[in-house]
Amino acid sequence: MSHNQDQLELSRIEINPAQPAKHTIIWLHGLGADGNDFAPIVPELQLPSAFAVRFIFPHAPTMPITINNGYEMRAWYDIASLAIDRSNVDYVGIAKSNAFINAMIEQEVTRGIPTENIILAGFSQGAVIALTTGLLYHQKLGGILALSGYLPPEALIKADPANKKIPIFLAHGSEDPVLPFALGMAAHAGLSEAGYQVDWHSYPIPHSVCAPEIHDMSRWIQKVWK
Repeated sequence: MSHNQDQLELSRIEINPAQPAKHTIIWLHGLGADGNDFAPIVPELQLPSAFAVRFIFPHAPTMPITINNGYEMRAWYDIASLAIDRSNVDYVGIAKSNAFINAMIEQEVTRGIPTENIILAGFSQGAVIALTTGLLYHQKLGGILALSGYLPPEALIKADPANKKIPIFLAHGSEDPVLPFALGMAAHAGLSEAGYQVDWHSYPIPHSVCAPEIHDMSRWIQKVWK
Protein backbone atom coordinates (compact mmCIF):
# COMPACT_ATOMS: atom_id res chain seq x y z
CA MET A 1 0.00 0.00 0.00
CA SER A 2 1.36 3.38 -0.96
CA HIS A 3 1.71 6.25 1.47
CA ASN A 4 -1.01 8.16 -0.35
CA GLN A 5 -3.46 5.27 -0.16
CA ASP A 6 -2.81 4.87 3.53
CA GLN A 7 -3.23 8.58 4.05
CA LEU A 8 -6.53 8.69 2.19
CA GLU A 9 -8.01 5.70 4.00
CA LEU A 10 -7.13 7.04 7.42
CA SER A 11 -7.39 10.79 6.97
CA ARG A 12 -10.91 12.13 7.10
CA ILE A 13 -13.34 14.15 9.15
CA GLU A 14 -16.37 12.19 10.28
CA ILE A 15 -19.46 13.78 11.82
CA ASN A 16 -21.89 11.27 13.30
CA PRO A 17 -25.54 11.75 14.27
CA ALA A 18 -26.72 11.44 17.87
CA GLN A 19 -28.44 8.16 17.07
CA PRO A 20 -27.10 5.21 15.05
CA ALA A 21 -26.51 6.33 11.46
CA LYS A 22 -29.07 5.37 8.82
CA HIS A 23 -27.63 7.41 5.93
CA THR A 24 -24.19 8.56 4.83
CA ILE A 25 -23.03 11.52 2.74
CA ILE A 26 -19.44 11.32 1.49
CA TRP A 27 -18.40 14.89 0.63
CA LEU A 28 -15.35 15.60 -1.53
CA HIS A 29 -13.48 18.91 -1.47
CA GLY A 30 -11.90 20.82 -4.34
CA LEU A 31 -8.29 21.28 -5.46
CA GLY A 32 -5.92 22.46 -2.74
CA ALA A 33 -8.52 22.28 0.03
CA ASP A 34 -9.17 19.43 2.47
CA GLY A 35 -12.06 17.84 4.34
CA ASN A 36 -12.37 20.85 6.62
CA ASP A 37 -13.60 22.96 3.70
CA PHE A 38 -17.16 21.63 3.76
CA ALA A 39 -17.50 20.26 7.29
CA PRO A 40 -19.22 23.52 8.41
CA ILE A 41 -22.04 22.85 5.94
CA VAL A 42 -23.54 20.10 8.14
CA PRO A 43 -25.57 22.35 10.47
CA GLU A 44 -26.41 24.71 7.60
CA LEU A 45 -28.21 21.92 5.73
CA GLN A 46 -30.65 21.59 8.65
CA LEU A 47 -31.51 17.99 7.80
CA PRO A 48 -34.11 16.28 9.99
CA SER A 49 -32.48 14.39 12.87
CA ALA A 50 -34.63 11.38 11.97
CA PHE A 51 -32.47 10.91 8.84
CA ALA A 52 -29.54 10.11 11.15
CA VAL A 53 -26.91 11.15 8.59
CA ARG A 54 -23.22 10.37 8.97
CA PHE A 55 -21.05 12.87 7.07
CA ILE A 56 -17.61 11.83 5.86
CA PHE A 57 -15.20 14.49 4.56
CA PRO A 58 -12.08 12.71 3.28
CA HIS A 59 -8.80 14.50 2.61
CA ALA A 60 -7.46 13.93 -0.90
CA PRO A 61 -3.84 12.73 -1.19
CA THR A 62 -1.08 15.24 -1.85
CA MET A 63 0.31 15.22 -5.38
CA PRO A 64 2.19 17.50 -7.80
CA ILE A 65 -0.18 19.50 -10.01
CA THR A 66 1.06 20.18 -13.55
CA ILE A 67 -0.83 23.44 -14.06
CA ASN A 68 0.71 24.76 -10.82
CA ASN A 69 4.27 24.06 -11.98
CA GLY A 70 4.34 20.74 -10.16
CA TYR A 71 3.57 22.28 -6.77
CA GLU A 72 2.22 19.62 -4.42
CA MET A 73 -1.24 20.04 -2.95
CA ARG A 74 -4.24 17.95 -2.03
CA ALA A 75 -5.96 16.82 -5.21
CA TRP A 76 -8.11 14.00 -6.51
CA TYR A 77 -6.25 13.98 -9.85
CA ASP A 78 -3.73 16.02 -11.84
CA ILE A 79 -4.71 19.01 -13.99
CA ALA A 80 -2.58 19.62 -17.08
CA SER A 81 -4.57 22.51 -18.54
CA LEU A 82 -7.59 24.69 -17.80
CA ALA A 83 -8.93 23.64 -21.19
CA ILE A 84 -11.09 20.67 -20.21
CA ASP A 85 -11.36 18.22 -23.08
CA ARG A 86 -11.00 14.51 -23.72
CA SER A 87 -7.28 14.73 -24.52
CA ASN A 88 -6.03 16.26 -21.27
CA VAL A 89 -8.25 14.71 -18.57
CA ASP A 90 -6.26 12.68 -16.03
CA TYR A 91 -8.33 9.51 -16.34
CA VAL A 92 -5.74 7.44 -14.46
CA GLY A 93 -5.86 9.82 -11.49
CA ILE A 94 -9.66 9.95 -11.59
CA ALA A 95 -9.84 6.14 -11.62
CA LYS A 96 -7.56 5.97 -8.55
CA SER A 97 -9.80 8.36 -6.66
CA ASN A 98 -12.89 6.45 -7.81
CA ALA A 99 -11.32 3.35 -6.23
CA PHE A 100 -10.71 5.22 -2.98
CA ILE A 101 -14.33 6.34 -2.80
CA ASN A 102 -15.57 2.86 -3.76
CA ALA A 103 -13.66 1.55 -0.75
CA MET A 104 -15.33 4.15 1.48
CA ILE A 105 -18.75 3.09 0.18
CA GLU A 106 -17.95 -0.54 0.92
CA GLN A 107 -16.80 0.44 4.41
CA GLU A 108 -20.13 2.16 5.03
CA VAL A 109 -21.96 -0.97 3.86
CA THR A 110 -20.02 -3.02 6.42
CA ARG A 111 -21.14 -0.47 9.03
CA GLY A 112 -24.76 -1.21 8.17
CA ILE A 113 -25.60 1.54 5.66
CA PRO A 114 -27.31 0.25 2.47
CA THR A 115 -25.80 1.62 -0.74
CA GLU A 116 -29.10 3.34 -1.63
CA ASN A 117 -28.71 5.35 1.59
CA ILE A 118 -25.34 6.75 0.50
CA ILE A 119 -25.05 10.07 -1.34
CA LEU A 120 -21.80 11.20 -2.98
CA ALA A 121 -21.26 14.96 -2.92
CA GLY A 122 -18.42 17.10 -4.20
CA PHE A 123 -17.25 20.56 -5.18
CA SER A 124 -15.09 21.32 -8.26
CA GLN A 125 -12.60 18.40 -8.52
CA GLY A 126 -14.68 16.68 -5.87
CA ALA A 127 -17.76 17.06 -8.06
CA VAL A 128 -15.95 15.27 -10.88
CA ILE A 129 -15.11 12.37 -8.56
CA ALA A 130 -18.64 12.27 -7.11
CA LEU A 131 -20.10 12.11 -10.64
CA THR A 132 -17.69 9.54 -12.04
CA THR A 133 -17.75 7.30 -8.97
CA GLY A 134 -21.54 7.44 -8.78
CA LEU A 135 -22.18 6.78 -12.46
CA LEU A 136 -19.72 3.88 -12.59
CA TYR A 137 -20.69 2.24 -9.29
CA HIS A 138 -22.05 -1.30 -9.60
CA GLN A 139 -24.85 -1.03 -7.03
CA LYS A 140 -27.67 1.48 -6.65
CA LEU A 141 -26.60 4.59 -4.72
CA GLY A 142 -28.79 7.23 -3.09
CA GLY A 143 -27.73 10.17 -5.23
CA ILE A 144 -25.01 12.52 -6.47
CA LEU A 145 -24.51 16.17 -5.52
CA ALA A 146 -22.10 17.80 -7.98
CA LEU A 147 -21.26 21.47 -7.40
CA SER A 148 -19.22 23.65 -9.78
CA GLY A 149 -17.65 20.72 -11.60
CA TYR A 150 -17.80 19.04 -14.99
CA LEU A 151 -18.38 15.61 -16.51
CA PRO A 152 -15.42 13.84 -18.17
CA PRO A 153 -16.54 12.46 -21.56
CA GLU A 154 -15.63 8.85 -20.69
CA ALA A 155 -17.95 8.72 -17.67
CA LEU A 156 -21.14 8.21 -19.67
CA ILE A 157 -19.47 5.58 -21.83
CA LYS A 158 -18.41 3.52 -18.82
CA ALA A 159 -21.52 4.19 -16.70
CA ASP A 160 -23.02 1.17 -14.91
CA PRO A 161 -26.71 0.41 -15.54
CA ALA A 162 -27.17 0.00 -11.74
CA ASN A 163 -27.21 3.80 -11.38
CA LYS A 164 -29.07 4.74 -14.56
CA LYS A 165 -31.87 6.20 -12.41
CA ILE A 166 -29.70 7.80 -9.74
CA PRO A 167 -30.96 11.25 -8.65
CA ILE A 168 -28.42 13.96 -9.52
CA PHE A 169 -28.23 17.50 -8.12
CA LEU A 170 -26.10 19.57 -10.48
CA ALA A 171 -25.24 23.18 -9.67
CA HIS A 172 -22.89 25.82 -11.07
CA GLY A 173 -22.16 29.52 -10.60
CA SER A 174 -22.85 31.62 -13.68
CA GLU A 175 -19.89 33.87 -12.79
CA ASP A 176 -17.39 31.03 -12.28
CA PRO A 177 -13.91 32.10 -13.54
CA VAL A 178 -12.25 28.77 -12.64
CA LEU A 179 -14.52 26.19 -14.26
CA PRO A 180 -16.69 28.14 -16.71
CA PHE A 181 -20.46 27.94 -16.47
CA ALA A 182 -20.49 26.28 -19.90
CA LEU A 183 -18.90 23.17 -18.35
CA GLY A 184 -21.80 22.86 -15.93
CA MET A 185 -24.31 23.32 -18.71
CA ALA A 186 -22.48 20.72 -20.82
CA ALA A 187 -22.62 18.24 -17.93
CA HIS A 188 -26.35 18.88 -17.56
CA ALA A 189 -26.93 18.43 -21.29
CA GLY A 190 -24.85 15.24 -21.49
CA LEU A 191 -26.53 13.62 -18.50
CA SER A 192 -30.02 14.65 -19.63
CA GLU A 193 -29.46 13.35 -23.16
CA ALA A 194 -28.26 10.06 -21.68
CA GLY A 195 -31.53 9.76 -19.76
CA TYR A 196 -30.44 10.64 -16.23
CA GLN A 197 -32.76 12.53 -13.87
CA VAL A 198 -30.96 15.80 -13.20
CA ASP A 199 -32.00 18.65 -10.92
CA TRP A 200 -30.10 21.56 -12.50
CA HIS A 201 -29.47 24.76 -10.56
CA SER A 202 -27.49 27.89 -11.43
CA TYR A 203 -26.58 30.76 -9.14
CA PRO A 204 -25.06 34.22 -9.84
CA ILE A 205 -21.85 33.36 -7.97
CA PRO A 206 -18.16 32.67 -8.76
CA HIS A 207 -16.39 29.37 -7.94
CA SER A 208 -18.09 29.00 -4.58
CA VAL A 209 -21.24 27.94 -2.76
CA CYS A 210 -24.05 30.25 -1.61
CA ALA A 211 -26.88 30.10 0.96
CA PRO A 212 -29.70 29.55 -1.58
CA GLU A 213 -27.68 26.65 -3.02
CA ILE A 214 -27.33 25.06 0.44
CA HIS A 215 -31.09 25.47 0.94
CA ASP A 216 -31.78 23.82 -2.42
CA MET A 217 -29.40 20.95 -1.60
CA SER A 218 -31.19 20.35 1.69
CA ARG A 219 -34.57 20.19 -0.03
CA TRP A 220 -33.17 17.82 -2.64
CA ILE A 221 -31.63 15.49 -0.04
CA GLN A 222 -34.91 15.39 1.88
CA LYS A 223 -36.81 14.62 -1.32
CA VAL A 224 -34.42 11.80 -2.22
CA TRP A 225 -34.58 10.24 1.23
CA LYS A 226 -38.22 10.94 2.09
